[in-house]
Amino acid sequence: MAHRPKRTFRPRRADSSDSDGAQETFVEPGETGEQAARGPAVEGPPSGRGHAEVAELLRRGRGRGRRRGRAWASSRRAATAAPRLDGSSDVPADEEDGAHHSSESKDDQSSSPNGSRTPEDEFSSVVDIPDAAFIQATYGKCKLARAQEDYISLDVKHAFTKSGMKNNSEDSESEPDEFKDITPFTPKPQTLRQRMAEETKTRNEETSDDSQDEKNQDIWEQQQMRKAVKITKGQDIDLSYSRESQTVKKFDASVSFPPVSLEIIKKQLNTRLTLLQDTHRSHLREYEKYIQDIKSSKTTIQNLENSSNQALSFKFYKSMKIYVENLIDCLNEKIINIQEIESAMHALLLKQAMIFMKRRQDELKHESAYLQQLSCTPETSINNSLAMDEKTQWILEEVESRRAQRRQARILSGNCTHEEGTSSDDELSSADKIDFQKSQGDILQDHKKIFEDVHSDFCNIQNILLKFQQWREKFPDSYYEAFISLCIPKLLNPLIRFQLIDWNPLKFDSIGLKQMTWFTSIKDFIDCSMEDSKKEDSSDKKILSTVINKTVIPRLTGFVEFIWDPLSTTQTTSLVTQCRMILEEHSTCENEVNKGKQDLLKSIVSRMKKAIEDDVFIPLYPKSAVKNRTSPHSKFQERQFWSGLKLFGNILLWNELLPEDILQELGLEKLLNRYLIIALLNAIPGPDVVKKCSRIAAYLPEKWFQNSAMRTSIPQLENFIQFLLQSARKLSRNEIRDEVKEIILILVKIRALNQAESFIEEYHLDHLRSVIKEFE
Repeated sequence: MAHRPKRTFRPRRADSSDSDGAQETFVEPGETGEQAARGPAVEGPPSGRGHAEVAELLRRGRGRGRRRGRAWASSRRAATAAPRLDGSSDVPADEEDGAHHSSESKDDQSSSPNGSRTPEDEFSSVVDIPDAAFIQATYGKCKLARAQEDYISLDVKHAFTKSGMKNNSEDSESEPDEFKDITPFTPKPQTLRQRMAEETKTRNEETSDDSQDEKNQDIWEQQQMRKAVKITKGQDIDLSYSRESQTVKKFDASVSFPPVSLEIIKKQLNTRLTLLQDTHRSHLREYEKYIQDIKSSKTTIQNLENSSNQALSFKFYKSMKIYVENLIDCLNEKIINIQEIESAMHALLLKQAMIFMKRRQDELKHESAYLQQLSCTPETSINNSLAMDEKTQWILEEVESRRAQRRQARILSGNCTHEEGTSSDDELSSADKIDFQKSQGDILQDHKKIFEDVHSDFCNIQNILLKFQQWREKFPDSYYEAFISLCIPKLLNPLIRFQLIDWNPLKFDSIGLKQMTWFTSIKDFIDCSMEDSKKEDSSDKKILSTVINKTVIPRLTGFVEFIWDPLSTTQTTSLVTQCRMILEEHSTCENEVNKGKQDLLKSIVSRMKKAIEDDVFIPLYPKSAVKNRTSPHSKFQERQFWSGLKLFGNILLWNELLPEDILQELGLEKLLNRYLIIALLNAIPGPDVVKKCSRIAAYLPEKWFQNSAMRTSIPQLENFIQFLLQSARKLSRNEIRDEVKEIILILVKIRALNQAESFIEEYHLDHLRSVIKEFE
């Protein structure tokens, strides 16, 4: 490489906006810009005072360097022994002291009162920075002094530069105190300009290292050349690209291509087609895989949703909640119509029952008054007799017309054993019958329209119970914890009442409860519950008894209190059948059913007492008036007796439903002993009396006399037993043996064995002892 002359570079002031952190030239306060610029070029040895000023500057720089040098001590060390960048320099202690004293003396002189400046002051104010050779010699002395010590200093030494001194002085003056002691942990990167400045100053200061300076100079020139080459290449590429884009490439005909044949083209096309087909097949396989993954994901989601108990329970409970709310809304809306139809039907039946009752009482009163008039003296006023005769005549003709119709119907049916007075007399006239049927038809027509607009899931009891059955099968714990068995009777109450609107328990051909659809549906629901739970104490088995107690018994009680006629054997027989099924076969819930049962039985007893007091009337006429069996008095008395005896039989039909003491009080004490026995005592002994006594004994329940050790009948039959013995004595005197035997059989049946044996011994009727032995 050719020898180049040595180049010197003057440091230039860096702009404040320069991002590479270039260092500025160090300038003392007393120096001008030119003096600072030519500071490094000052030649000649410094004077003694100059040495003192230099020592002072070095001391100040070292103090600032120590403050900043500790922050960099362990993190940054120069590769060579170059002076520090921050301007600090290590000097001996004696020089520092001298510099310190000189600065103090200078300060003392500058602060003199007269303010005059000597030549020495002027010379000290303008201080020339020593050259690099002097600073390097001083640095060498400090290094030798440190080598003689027993420790190795941790301070990293850097080259001393004017710019560094200025930077340190500026930093120390500009930075706040709290930022001076901040310790950086990474060295600040140096820019290319800083490195070039350091290399240039070092080359100027170290005259013996010319080769190193040349090397650094070569490096710098090479870097500059590389930058220039890169820029030139980039411009050339851009220019060539723009030219090529603007010019159209022309086809060069001189260029030769390999020969092309049809087979080569075909082969290339087949190869391309094969590649495309393979790609297409791979895409199809991926597509099918994605489709299969989607289906699998959907199936997995569905399976997870179906297998999730919480999701299933939530969906079921939500649907059940909505269903029950809709059901309750429907029933709340329809219950008003049900009550209206129910009230209309009850009012129609009550009106009919009141017509029969009032007619029977009016006929009894008028016929009794007519017969009384016939028996009384002719002192009665003529006008009143005529008026009573006209009204009574019309009523009696009406009554006799109905009786004639009933006789004719019995003759046609072949019933010749019927007794006058045992008929219910509940025939209606043609006009009344038409009005009743029309009103009943209108009510039933309105009854059918109630649930016309309702879905079967909300009006069909079987469908409603099916919903709750699904709940019980899927979630039995929550079903029983929710006490659904207590809610179902309340939900079904309006629907059962709707089905019972056309139900009349007093009609002989009325449908039984067991044949009703709601009854069978509830029964099946309970049976399924017993199979599912396998528990004998399942709460669902009480549903039917609760429904009967809350819905059926109140309706039945209404029939008993207002519509039932105890004198009607047909109505009483049908009512007893319905009550027997309700009170005996479905008394599983003791507390609930017993309460309804007690209310119903109280109504039955109350209605029978009222019938005994209002409807039983057996007049007593002189024997001369009743001796002739065709006389009006005898016929009226016979009809009333058989009417009372029919009521007696109707009362005893309630055996095993009503308590025995209540039946004995009603049937024996209030009816038999008060009315029937008196009428029998007033009758002429004979076959008719024995027939009536046999009918009375036939009505008596056999349960009362099932005790084989019993030889005396119940106390309430004592009067009846005495009448039988009295009639037997009269008949024995007249030697009527068949009727006497019949009386003995009646006594044996009612367990009056002691009375029968005494009577046989008294009248020496030994042939009748075998009758007694058969019953023992």
